[in-house]
Amino acid sequence: MDPNDCGKPEGRSLSSLFALPALHAAPLLLGQHLVRLTVDGEIRCRIVETESYGGAEDKGSHAYGGRRTDRTDAMFRAGGTAYVYLIYGMHHCFNIVTAEENNPHAVLVRAVEPLSPRDAQLMAANRGTAIRRPSDLSGGPGKLCRALRIDRSLNGLRLDQPGGPLRLESGYDPRRLPIVRAPRINIAYAEEYAALPWRFYIRDNPYVSVHDSKAEPFVWPVENN
Repeated sequence: MDPNDCGKPEGRSLSSLFALPALHAAPLLLGQHLVRLTVDGEIRCRIVETESYGGAEDKGSHAYGGRRTDRTDAMFRAGGTAYVYLIYGMHHCFNIVTAEENNPHAVLVRAVEPLSPRDAQLMAANRGTAIRRPSDLSGGPGKLCRALRIDRSLNGLRLDQPGGPLRLESGYDPRRLPIVRAPRINIAYAEEYAALPWRFYIRDNPYVSVHDSKAEPFVWPVENN
């Protein structure tokens, strides 16, 4: 896996995006819309920060070495599946599985931005805590899952079903966004994979969980004619 190869930026349908390796899909997911249907109404938000987990060879991945367990089974399904897991016994994390079946790639969604004041209001009510700045609302995997009521009951759900309880819809063209890349967060255990710039986010977006002063601008690879 080439850590600098994040795929070509040409327009894609979501179905073709789901088929990509995680490293290619992660920057393309920025700007796309995540929609959550709750008993209080539909919440719509924009993805503003992602992390790529590149399958069996990635030491930062739950599926490193091809490890398939009850927890990681969703990672081995076809792209477009939700992978939701619990950390520290209290925080849920939401991932979008990508690539083909039995090739465990996933993109961790680290931060989202509400699309309207009503969406923000619903998310804040779900958080149930003081929101002093945008990143307090949905900047970080655990925060966004609480804000959107995402838990293990949604693990294995297809994200491409119209009207589904959690789904991905086309949003803003990521090629028009000021994207930067930086190392992933809190994965020192991943050894040589820990420092790879596989976290992507929209520069200066206030909902991003962690702004890295050393983040580098992401440049879309040039397509060869």
